[in-house]
Amino acid sequence: MPAAVADTARALRIAVVAFDGISPFHLAVPCVVFGDERPGSQTFELKVCAAETKPLQTTAGFAIAVEHGLSVLEQADLVIVPSWREPGERPAADLLQALNAAHRRGATLVGLCLGAYVLAEAGLLDGRAATTHWAYAQDFAARYPAVRLDADVLYVEADGVVTSAGTAAGIDCCLYLLRQRCGAEVANSAARRLVVPPHRQGGQAQFIEQPIPESRANSRLSELFDWVRANLGSTHSVDSMAARAQMSRRSFTRQFKQLTGTSFLPWLLAARLAYVQRLLEATDASIERVAEKAGFGSPEALRWHFRRQFGVSPTQWRKLFRE
Repeated sequence: MPAAVADTARALRIAVVAFDGISPFHLAVPCVVFGDERPGSQTFELKVCAAETKPLQTTAGFAIAVEHGLSVLEQADLVIVPSWREPGERPAADLLQALNAAHRRGATLVGLCLGAYVLAEAGLLDGRAATTHWAYAQDFAARYPAVRLDADVLYVEADGVVTSAGTAAGIDCCLYLLRQRCGAEVANSAARRLVVPPHRQGGQAQFIEQPIPESRANSRLSELFDWVRANLGSTHSVDSMAARAQMSRRSFTRQFKQLTGTSFLPWLLAARLAYVQRLLEATDASIERVAEKAGFGSPEALRWHFRRQFGVSPTQWRKLFRE
């Protein structure tokens, strides 16, 4: 829907597709964003539906009864698939057909987290930009090479099809959809009620685990890992590390890569950035002081590497994670 605020002549019809084995959190995200009453003239008619007719078991151990079948997709303006059971499980043919029919009719299709797999199986993402949880990005790209996967973003819209990254990014995506249809004031009010930012800058790179291995007692390099982390403000090189580990440069490089999966300098950069994150979140130290303690040499170097890795500035990171 290109307009910022939707036509308010009638309630916007939203269908949320549940399934056996669903996560209650994933199901709750669109329900709490669109299902609760809020000020403003736009109203929503939200219905949870499922292809199954029996009570649906959840990952939390309790069951839910769903009153509506897939027929509600025939009238829905917005169809949300909040996740999926397993990436390798093909959805039922009737669900895929219903999703395609809704899209042809002009409904906006949304796949939150692993829900992107369902839209991809329906062929709705072919040739379009899409995203999913970063931990499944490699698998998704291999399964659906026709999709233009962008694993760095929190959500993306392409030709009326919207996909989001994992778990809490579904909230970001639903707030984006709410902002489109009701305006910024309503979306900001919903965000305050949920105690989340109305718009997070950056992308999934903020939350991807960095390749910083834990120390291993049986490794000759275990003490070196601990020492470097305790002295990140100092200058380090491959030669100085090899000398400290009492190895030749060649032997050090080979063993380091076997243990960490990467070479020393990228590992050192990741360790420094992880330390910067902790300093920004837990202290009031200036960016200049943080750069010095983490060994970046200058605030400019810190800002450049930080934004390149996480998509936001150090100041924005501090504001996001402390407020």
